[in-house]
Amino acid sequence: MIDAGTAVITIAAGRHDHLTRQRQGLRRSHRQPDLHLVVSMGDPQIAAVVDDDERAPRLPTEVVHVDVPGSGLPLGHARNAGARRAIELGASTLIFLDVDCIPGDALVERYSSCVQGETLPTLYSGTVGYLPPPPATGYLEEDLAALAEPHPARPVPGPAELIAGADPALFWSLSFAVSSRTWQLIGGFCEAYLGYGAEDTDFGQLARARAVGLTWVGGAPAYHQHHASQNPPVDHLADILRNGRIFRDRWGWWPMGGWLDRFETMGLIRHDRAADDWLAVAR
Repeated sequence: MIDAGTAVITIAAGRHDHLTRQRQGLRRSHRQPDLHLVVSMGDPQIAAVVDDDERAPRLPTEVVHVDVPGSGLPLGHARNAGARRAIELGASTLIFLDVDCIPGDALVERYSSCVQGETLPTLYSGTVGYLPPPPATGYLEEDLAALAEPHPARPVPGPAELIAGADPALFWSLSFAVSSRTWQLIGGFCEAYLGYGAEDTDFGQLARARAVGLTWVGGAPAYHQHHASQNPPVDHLADILRNGRIFRDRWGWWPMGGWLDRFETMGLIRHDRAADDWLAVAR
């Protein structure tokens, strides 16, 4: 039985090289997690990736499999499954790390310290910098911080800085930590969302509704590995509209407003003001 006091939870479908580099980063950590819990979303190869990657120093790992019934990945369901299993194994600190993220060497230690020192229920969110495409030799550990560009819409606190009272609408699921007690207070992610968008914004609103604060954490950096993407994410338009409606029905407003405005400018959608609905434009 794994003694999982501090568990890192990663959900994955594909991105095998990214997962391997993330695990290399966890091994380099000043403090390794007691458990890396990897949730495979309909990807039977994830277990093989983890098995191939088991090398010294050993990283205690468990793989959980969840089904993907349709075309959209069940991101909320997968995170809930990972948290549930981690808590069953005794985890009191839950660190969620997107499969694209390489942890900085202080991330696990810093998050664990924040959670263990918690006085009020809090979500802790570290910085995420975006990496360019890797060179032919791959990313070098010592270059990550210099290469990564910070997100323009998120603060970048200093290494020892905490910024409490953050806007819960800015919560993101790329990298965050929470105590198991606070996780259970929030109740986990809403599982109605499938595919791209809104499930993490919904989680931030659930936290707010239960008086759980959001704190930006300096000194717990993660580095987002490059992958092909669209800006705006036209390929995810159907997901964004479907998930946006679910969010509107739950909270009374539309998330992802920047994307919706861009899609409208491109002539892809229009806003029905009477129904407060965004509709795809036939082309």
